[in-house]
Amino acid sequence: MSYIDNIRTFVRVYELGSMSAAGRDLRVSPAVTSSRISQLEEHLGVRLFQRTTRSLTPTEQGQSFYRGAIEILEAIETAEAQIVNITENLRGSLYVAAPLGVGRRLIAPQVPDFLADYPEVNVRLRLTDRKVDLTTEGLDLAFFLGQPEDSNLRIRKIADVERVLCASPDYVAKRGMPASGDDLVADNHECLSLRFPGATEFQWRLTTASGPKRFRVSGRYESDDGDVLTDWALAGHGVAMKPIFEIADHLHDGRLVPVATQTPPEPIQMACLFTHRRRQDPKTRLFMEFMVDRIAATIKATDRGAP
Repeated sequence: MSYIDNIRTFVRVYELGSMSAAGRDLRVSPAVTSSRISQLEEHLGVRLFQRTTRSLTPTEQGQSFYRGAIEILEAIETAEAQIVNITENLRGSLYVAAPLGVGRRLIAPQVPDFLADYPEVNVRLRLTDRKVDLTTEGLDLAFFLGQPEDSNLRIRKIADVERVLCASPDYVAKRGMPASGDDLVADNHECLSLRFPGATEFQWRLTTASGPKRFRVSGRYESDDGDVLTDWALAGHGVAMKPIFEIADHLHDGRLVPVATQTPPEPIQMACLFTHRRRQDPKTRLFMEFMVDRIAATIKATDRGAP
């Protein structure tokens, strides 16, 4: 077994805290993972992990070796990137995460064009509206809307995305047209919430004449899937806050109409996250540049054509 493979396996076990999780990430069995760690420990003459039936903890030597192992892998990836940049012979798998709406409308349609240019690359696209962890989930890139919480990751901004508060004409006919966020609150409008486990009090940050203000809206409908909120809005169940690129067609055909236009939502940042080490991978770098250009152009065209 390659010594470098053993080092890569050690790094994933260290980062994920589990032999089985590292095996799934590397697509090898737990037995192979354990064997690689044992070979590495035998080669180094030290124990890298303290193992019990319920836990796996890096030893002091393991913590020290991890720092050196990262430097080794970064040096290898940098050297490989220089060669690949010359030969343009990219290969291997890319693990990419994105919110449902972003992935379905902005990323997935572009993947075939990227793979046509690089036929030996595989793209593993994972779509979810929950927050993801690049390290523990073995991701190369994660696209997102908003502000990331992990300051240790690198950010590549793509665009500021315009958003709109919207509802169906049937909902407006039944509940009235709210002019502002104050109306949404005062008239107890049914506001459709995008929320996740552990989310706190739900508020919408809207732009007022005196500046940004948070409105404590309420409603009986909530989901962790943004497309579900769109479906509920289309069905007349309430008011949704949506990026324009996700609902542009519905706005144009009149199935959804802007509401509370005196206090529109603030634009939200779209960007992608990556670790410094992943950025050195030419597959990651080229995929990111490819998507950034196309996503920015699509968002710009959508916002310009919004009603």
